[in-house]
Amino acid sequence: MRRHFLRGLFCFLVLSQTTVHAQSGATPAIPSPKEHFGFNIGDDYQLATYTQTEAYFKKLAASDRTKLVDIGLTEEGRHQYMIIVSSPENLKKLDRYKEISTKLARAEGLSDEQARAMAAEGKAVVWIDGGLHATETVGTMQLIETAWQLVSRKDPETLRILDKVVILLTHANPDGQELVSSWYMREPKPEKRLLENVPRLYQKYAGHDNNRDFFIMNMKESQNIGRQLFVEWLPQIMYNHHQRGPAGSVLAGPPYRDPFNYVFEPLMITGIDALGAAMINRLNSENKPGFTRLGGSVFSTWYNGGLRTTTHFHNMIGLLTEIIGNPTPEDVPLVPNRLIPNGNTPFPVTPQKWHFKQSIDYSISLNYATLDYAARHGDQLLYNIYKMGKNAIEHGSTDYWTLSPKRIDAITQLHQADLKKAAPGTAGATAPDQYGLLPRGGGIPVKYFEAVLKDPALRDPRGFIIPSNQPDFPTAVKFVNALIKTGIQIQEATADFTVAGKKYPAGSYIVKTDQAFRPHVLDMFEPQDHPNDFQYPGGPPVRPYDAAGWTLAFQMGVKVDRILDGFEGPFKKLPYGELQVPKGKMDATAAAGYTLSAQANNSFIAVNDLLKSGVDVYRLPTGPGGKSSLGAGTFFVPASAKAKAVLDKSAKELGLDIAGVAKRPTGALVKVAPMRIALWDAYGGSMPSGWVRWLMEQYHFPMQVIYSPDIDAGDLRKKYDVIVFVTRAIPAVGATGTGGGGGEGGFASREPKAEELPAEYRPWLGKITADKSIPQLKAFLEAGGNVVTIGSSTNLAYHLGLPVKNALVEMTNSGQERPLSNEKYYIPGSILRIDLDSTQQATWGLSNQTDVYFDASPVFKIAPDAVAKGTVKPLAWFSTNKPLRSGWAWGQAYLQDGVAAFMAPVGAGKLYAFGPEITFRAQAQGTFKLLFNQLYATSMP
Repeated sequence: MRRHFLRGLFCFLVLSQTTVHAQSGATPAIPSPKEHFGFNIGDDYQLATYTQTEAYFKKLAASDRTKLVDIGLTEEGRHQYMIIVSSPENLKKLDRYKEISTKLARAEGLSDEQARAMAAEGKAVVWIDGGLHATETVGTMQLIETAWQLVSRKDPETLRILDKVVILLTHANPDGQELVSSWYMREPKPEKRLLENVPRLYQKYAGHDNNRDFFIMNMKESQNIGRQLFVEWLPQIMYNHHQRGPAGSVLAGPPYRDPFNYVFEPLMITGIDALGAAMINRLNSENKPGFTRLGGSVFSTWYNGGLRTTTHFHNMIGLLTEIIGNPTPEDVPLVPNRLIPNGNTPFPVTPQKWHFKQSIDYSISLNYATLDYAARHGDQLLYNIYKMGKNAIEHGSTDYWTLSPKRIDAITQLHQADLKKAAPGTAGATAPDQYGLLPRGGGIPVKYFEAVLKDPALRDPRGFIIPSNQPDFPTAVKFVNALIKTGIQIQEATADFTVAGKKYPAGSYIVKTDQAFRPHVLDMFEPQDHPNDFQYPGGPPVRPYDAAGWTLAFQMGVKVDRILDGFEGPFKKLPYGELQVPKGKMDATAAAGYTLSAQANNSFIAVNDLLKSGVDVYRLPTGPGGKSSLGAGTFFVPASAKAKAVLDKSAKELGLDIAGVAKRPTGALVKVAPMRIALWDAYGGSMPSGWVRWLMEQYHFPMQVIYSPDIDAGDLRKKYDVIVFVTRAIPAVGATGTGGGGGEGGFASREPKAEELPAEYRPWLGKITADKSIPQLKAFLEAGGNVVTIGSSTNLAYHLGLPVKNALVEMTNSGQERPLSNEKYYIPGSILRIDLDSTQQATWGLSNQTDVYFDASPVFKIAPDAVAKGTVKPLAWFSTNKPLRSGWAWGQAYLQDGVAAFMAPVGAGKLYAFGPEITFRAQAQGTFKLLFNQLYATSMP
């Protein structure tokens, strides 16, 4: 009897404990966030650091619903984690579900029947991340709460999701969370805690631009994330959490406004529509207002390079939400025109006090809406990504014409020309149709479509060839590696071959367009054709969300042949994700020394290593002569054992071809010496400065970061030989100066007072000012120092009173100059072509025409007598009225004959002014040499 009683009591206790766990959502041995952090996720005035979060992730890993994956180290050396969450049964077969996901996404060698069978067997794979922009604290905190709820909840919806979906919860920026949360929580009084004025970039080099790095993946965090997205898993849905929503709303989400990129597969766009409907419906059903979409926000699907947007070019349904919220409570402001329900915002939010927990709750609802959709439509998602890949392969295997504005304009212009020929003096398409040029029912005859979009010369390419004998092949390999990191199939030639009558050497790379991620291939090689997008006819332009054009092959200066017909050769396919190492060679028998090409960016690494080792290096102003293809500025290194050791390593590791010379060059020699380099930065961090800092580290230029107080203190010539000012460092004449950094635009909203900051950060405060800073810079120049300015910092030329003017002006009726209006001239971030004189020292290593990244950049007019007297020397200019290569350039004819870059002596020093963004986001590798050439001291031996 007693035995039965004890057994019954034991069963009762077990059942009671199970019931408690089911009701409370707890899982044995795994603490809730409250138990681990000491507060609930979403509590006002509370943020978790990454150190605390990492420890919690490791506790969650004890669940049979999770697998914790270390995806790599960050730029600051922290471990970056992805938590895979699914049912215990699914986790046992995780490799199979990954295999299905990748095979369907690549769509290689599968029939529709096989794809449907695999889709039925597989599980939908959904990516959810958080924390990329660390001051957008909702993203990180919702990731923690989402992981907890998926691990602990036992409700039917959660169990169905776990059974049907593999979820990849990925922390996007561990370093940023540690910085921002520690900064916020340093204030002991909760009510005084603020996120403002974080002292440095929340990603070591890129800050906010870490979300502009995903088609090149320079940063370690981007590489870690990209490998999971584009090589390892290829999820069907990825959800990228951001802040902040438009004023008067709670969040902006899918679907997004036009334009979308013309290379997309339509199923991707309509897939975004479907997920957007699921998200907004979920919020509306839960009485959570304030979701705005379409034209209700600025977000579009045009740009590549963002964490969310790059997935669009890989047939993934990439989702972005931008939500309000802050651990410090805030107000939803009154924006009257947001209160009228419409298609953009069907359920407006009213003004109110907003707490952090509300944003967390919204985020969980959005995550669950996404996961519920994936659970209900998993087989469809899996099959659709296969279908998009198969369509892309077919388009790349046949003659295909991508629709774009320039093609449509060509159709219209052809028709208009015929109308004018048939009826001179009429009003074009509005003229009466007496000539059979306007079919009944509207439109124009199909023959005009066929004349343009059946023109063989206007076909999309079947592939691209990257010759291995181009001047800067190591940079071409970096471009190839950017493609490999984004999951593109690359082939390498194992022997010499000929295509379209041109011979190519072994080692050349081939990128064909008959692959699933054809949209991304085209986007990296082909120009972007952004539409002329205006608020109304004749009105101001609608600003693109980010860049309008970015073609990476152009930015990196890679030589590419575009092949229109199918072709084959002695090609081997490289394994997905396998990065390439350029193969260099060195002539070890050199008697007199060695030459390095100034055309290869990696030569500057080798030169810096030589200088550090105490080896003499020279430049040849007229090149090595003879049969050498090397041009002006070639590096010459006299033979020595130490030089041989450094260069042998450089050839192997940097892919440099180092030629030996039997005799010392007889022409002019210019000795190279390292400079004491200073790089401007600001409190809060300048993103352009961060990118240049990364560049200098990668290319082994020693440098020191300085701030405005360092400049104002004077005696600059005693400390530095050259000072580099990136864009937004030097204010316009009459402006008050620059601010700090850190925000999306690069600057904090308010510069803090010194007493508000820890002592270590106070020396970073201050601005470049006309009264204090400019006189010190002028004295530095006059004493023999050099200054390099980029972008808007070329304002220094105006402060110094140099004989240059703004070229982009017009005369008013009163005879006054004013800047051209946006209705007449507007060039957002795009790629333009400039001419330059590559025999000048500042431009050594470049060809006579070069593509540059141009973002409303300065353009100059130089007084003719200044050029004649040598007061100002043009370095680069626009020689045509159509310099656009990729993007959008309204009124580009105004650029013709404008100077893009110049050098001006100032006393014993030199000012270099580069209007285009020659180091843009460390992507513009084709113009790095315009900076690097200015970082050496040169003298005749």
